[in-house]
Amino acid sequence: MRRLRANPRATAGVAVLLLLTTVALLAGWLAPYDPMEQVGPVFGPPEPAHPLGLDDGGHDVLSLLLYGTRPTLFVGAAAALVAILIGGVVGVVAGYFGGWIDGLLMRITDYAIVIPALPLGIVIAAVWGSSIGHLVVVIALLLWTSTARVIRAETASLRNRPAIRRILGLGASHARVIVRFLVPQLAPLLSAMAALTIALAIFTETALTFLGLGDPDTVTWGTMIRFAFQRTAMTQGAWWAFAPPGIAISLVVMCCYWVSQSIEDTLNPRLKVAHASRTYFQVVNR
Repeated sequence: MRRLRANPRATAGVAVLLLLTTVALLAGWLAPYDPMEQVGPVFGPPEPAHPLGLDDGGHDVLSLLLYGTRPTLFVGAAAALVAILIGGVVGVVAGYFGGWIDGLLMRITDYAIVIPALPLGIVIAAVWGSSIGHLVVVIALLLWTSTARVIRAETASLRNRPAIRRILGLGASHARVIVRFLVPQLAPLLSAMAALTIALAIFTETALTFLGLGDPDTVTWGTMIRFAFQRTAMTQGAWWAFAPPGIAISLVVMCCYWVSQSIEDTLNPRLKVAHASRTYFQVVNR
């Protein structure tokens, strides 16, 4: 924790994510207006009463942005959690047992990787229908593969270390070795993958919602961008209808990436070596 606090990007990323989480929890008290209430003209420009202007329905964009924080972060966190659980279990089982189990699970993972993610998400969401719960499942099914590949490689490396072999030689069961010895060593890597997966989940939710596969009755940053483009906000010069949610999404993705990279740099011993560190490596022109 001391090393993470000493990293300015990690500190900034965690601070922004905590701030957005607080906003999501207190949106009902922080929003100046009801997000579904028409409080002014269509595409009204920013003014003191409406700092971020009004959308195509005369709704306050600031209120929409605050209320949209909760479902957007929920989809990102829930989808990332499910994806990490699926990918982590597949990766640990494949890397630990090896053999035909490894081959079978990795072939399934390879098939899932080569399928185009966005068309698959469109098909699944269109068949199941538009809802927040379905979006979480769809996004998790799209994002678990990268975690499985990374965890499988790290588990295979840990499985062949002398300490694990000695524990198995003393009669420890496979379940005990996995739970007591492998999972704690994989926790830092899973934490870094989770932070990055949250960013990918939020970005994927925005893309699917923009294509009309989200829940139209739920205010999210994706639905704000979708309705702004559908209802000619850009052609009318109403940049305030789509710029705030776009900036918010970019900010969350950037902060999640900072946190993920900082966790990996802090907890991965290999990256503490100067020539292997992404943070401190520099190219010197001679």
